[in-house]
Amino acid sequence: MRVHSLALVLCGGFFLTSPGCGGNAPSTAGNSSVAVDGAPPATVDVHAHPSEGPHHGTLVELGNEEYHVEVTHDAASVTVYVLDSTAKKAVPVDSSDLTINILHDGKPEQFKLLASPEQGDPSGKSSRFTLADAELAGHLDEESASPKLSVTIGGTPYRGEIKHDHDHSGHAH
Repeated sequence: MRVHSLALVLCGGFFLTSPGCGGNAPSTAGNSSVAVDGAPPATVDVHAHPSEGPHHGTLVELGNEEYHVEVTHDAASVTVYVLDSTAKKAVPVDSSDLTINILHDGKPEQFKLLASPEQGDPSGKSSRFTLADAELAGHLDEESASPKLSVTIGGTPYRGEIKHDHDHSGHAH
């Protein structure tokens, strides 16, 4: 057993002290330094998220940003626009309505917005949905309302949360 142990120690020592396959390759490690002029480059979000829609409303992401909807409202009505993944171009869909669900005093309420095609939307499709309802318009800005929107686009159901994320200074709803 001692012979095997001694052979193992000698082989291990040989491998540890041998230069390896590189032979006398020059070492790149050392005391050299590199001077950097200026600050490092700013990081860029390669996947920019849109922050505002073309109608200056609240954007809602649908799917994995496959689509967006833009929610706008005044004191008496609510309008929702279906937009592309960049939240810039209207996307006419074949749905006749979309639904907004809210909580009011802890109880769920549901509102259907009907298709109201924009000029230029193809026949049978709409990129705009509207509802004249002061109750819904008033509840959209309430934190406790937790408004959620659902719409079917191309046979696929989508849901999104409507997050009111701007202040009211300088404009009225």
